[in-house]
Parts: sequence; C-alpha cells; structure tokens
Amino acid sequence: MLKNKVVMITGASKGLGRALTLAFAKAGAKLAICARSEENLLRVKEEAVQLGAEVLAVTADVSLPRDVERFVAMTEEAYGHIDVLINNASILGPSPMPLLLDYSEEDFAEVLRVNAVSPFLVTRRVIPGMLERDQGSIINVTSEAGHVGYAGWGAYGISKFAVEGLTQTWADELSETNVRVNMVDPGEMDTDMHRLAVPDCDYQLAKPEEVVDIFLYLASDQSSEINGKRFSAQSEEE
Repeated sequence: MLKNKVVMITGASKGLGRALTLAFAKAGAKLAICARSEENLLRVKEEAVQLGAEVLAVTADVSLPRDVERFVAMTEEAYGHIDVLINNASILGPSPMPLLLDYSEEDFAEVLRVNAVSPFLVTRRVIPGMLERDQGSIINVTSEAGHVGYAGWGAYGISKFAVEGLTQTWADELSETNVRVNMVDPGEMDTDMHRLAVPDCDYQLAKPEEVVDIFLYLASDQSSEINGKRFSAQSEEE
C-alpha cells in the first residue's frame, strides 16, 4: 500500500514528526525528512534506518525559500519524485503564551512565518512535480486551536487557521486533478510542545504514535478520492 512511496515530512526530529517517520518506515516508504535540529534529526533517521527504511535527512528551515529549494531538490535527485508531503513543522511561540494584546510583533510574525508560510512554500515547490505525474497527496497538520479561537492560544492558533484556509484553497484549486490536499488535527498529545503550551496539564494525553493511522490512510491510494477534508485523529472525521 505504501511500499516504495516517497514521503516527505517536515519537522521530523521529535514529537509527531518522529512518530510519522517511524510509522512510514515500518510501512515500507522511502523517506525524506527535515528539521532545524541536526542532532535530533539524525537520531530519528537512524531509528528509521534500523526499521529497514531508505532515509534522506536534511537539516533545513522550511520557512526559508532557499532551504525549501535545497530540501525538495535533494529529494527529487535521490528518489526522482515525491508522492506524499506532510507539512508538520511548527513552533508554539512564547511560553507561557501571552494574550494577543501582549504579543510582540516579532514573535507574532515568527510564528506565522514558520507555521503558515512554510507549508505554502513547500507545497508550492512540490506541486508541479505531482501535477506532472498526475498524482500526489499533501497532508497539512492543523489543530483544534485552528478551528475554534481560544483565548491565550495567540499566534499559534491563528497560524493554524491560516493552514486550514490554505488547505481548503489549494484543494479547490486542484480539484480537477489527481493531486489532493487534506488536513489532520492530531489532537492533544504528549509532546514537548504540549508541555510548553499547557505546563500544568493534569490529564492523560495520547502518544504521538497513537495518532498516525489517519496519515497512513491519507497517504495511501485508498484515499485517492478524498480532497479538501479535515480529519481529527482522535475522533471521527469532521
């Protein structure tokens, strides 16, 4: 189902990105992964290689066009094409998260740049090759905070609202092709980001590896007719 599919994952050095890398490695995919932290990224690469996967790991900041070009070009050179793109890279911003009234312009712009501009840049670079082959799956990682506005979630929530709009717009623009764009809200997970966002969390959280199945499905040919949809990994489709 996923064997030998070329899967590109941004923000793969920890949390959900790491879990996705290992899940696709187990499924037989060829992987291209990136993150800003080289040490953590190489550790994840080694884990995936031990599972038998072919892995290209590139240290890159996908909010920078030159890094996007380098990452995608290296992937195309290594594998010839890209079947699946998962736009996972994101940052929380200041912790504890300030109210919007107290948000600095610099912090607000940085969160939007990483969380909203990055998936635009990577998708824009990957789509032409997918259109040429007339097939491809793009999966954007969103959040409940990008579906409902919550006080205190500031730029992070707003950036995920942008990701949802980006997903819907691109899905509509590509609706007459076999390139599809969907989004997944993984829900609250036991990750470093969640600990920064909710430092006093006193309830049980899902592990990142428990929410990967919907990503595997959307990457597979079984979902070839699904476009422009929003999925919640820990509940039913919305």
